[in-house]
Amino acid sequence: MEKITSFTIDHLRLVPGVYVSRVDYVEGNPVTTFDLRMTSPNDEPVMNTAEVHTIEHLAATFLRNHKDYGSKTIYFGPMGCRTGFYLLLSGSYESKDIVPLLREMFTFIEEFEGEVPGASPKDCGNYLDMNLPMAKYLAKKYLNEVLNNITEKQLKYPE
Repeated sequence: MEKITSFTIDHLRLVPGVYVSRVDYVEGNPVTTFDLRMTSPNDEPVMNTAEVHTIEHLAATFLRNHKDYGSKTIYFGPMGCRTGFYLLLSGSYESKDIVPLLREMFTFIEEFEGEVPGASPKDCGNYLDMNLPMAKYLAKKYLNEVLNNITEKQLKYPE
C-alpha cells in the first residue's frame, strides 16, 4: 500500500506552524486541509486529551460562528498524535491566507471565560474530559511562539 501524503512529511524537521497539508477537489470545488502544528513532533510533550478536547470545542464553535469563514468551515479536529489540529476549509488557500483567522481564533480561546460550549452530558460523549486553563495556556503559547511572528519556515513543510 502506498504511504499517504501526511506520512511522507519529515516529522524530525517539522516545527510548530501552519501548513497546507493537501488540497482536494469535491465535485470540482477545492477543499484545503491545514495542518495546525502546535508542538514540535517527537521533541516536545504532546498535548493531553483534556486540553485538546477543550480547544476542539472552542475552535469549532468559533469557526462555525465566524462571519467570513463560518460557511467555509468543513471540519476542525485533533490529530491522532496530539501535536496539533486539522482545519478543512472550502476553497483554495495558502498557509499565510489564514494566519489572521488563526490569530483571531486562538485569541478567542486564550481569552475564553465561562462554560465550554457543548461541555454537557447531553451535548458531548466525554464532557468531563475538559481542561480550560491548559487550553488557554496552549492557545497563548501558540499565539506567542508561532502565529504572532510566523516565519516562512513555519508556513511550508520541510523538504
